[in-house]
Amino acid sequence: MQVSLLKEMVEYQDGSIVSKEIIKKESGTVTLFAFDKGQGLSEHTAPFDALVNVLDGQAEVKISGEPYLVKEGELIIMPANKPHSVQAIERFRMLLVLIKK
Repeated sequence: MQVSLLKEMVEYQDGSIVSKEIIKKESGTVTLFAFDKGQGLSEHTAPFDALVNVLDGQAEVKISGEPYLVKEGELIIMPANKPHSVQAIERFRMLLVLIKK
């Protein structure tokens, strides 16, 4: 056990998306991501709810075609089975929590 600063657990890489899985269980996962500006995840669906907590920077999250601008300190929930995508407006880090049903 140790206390950690989430922002410091994953570093940016130019032109890339970096991820670090913190917890992987049958009931869900917790993963840190660092997106360079302009990087993103294309539209997809997941069979379980996903919570995105933005640690720094800002991104556009689209859920069922509806765009949402999220920035440091904010979170958004992407419902299960709804198409969603993530695009870095500027460099940003996020904590992604996936809860399986």
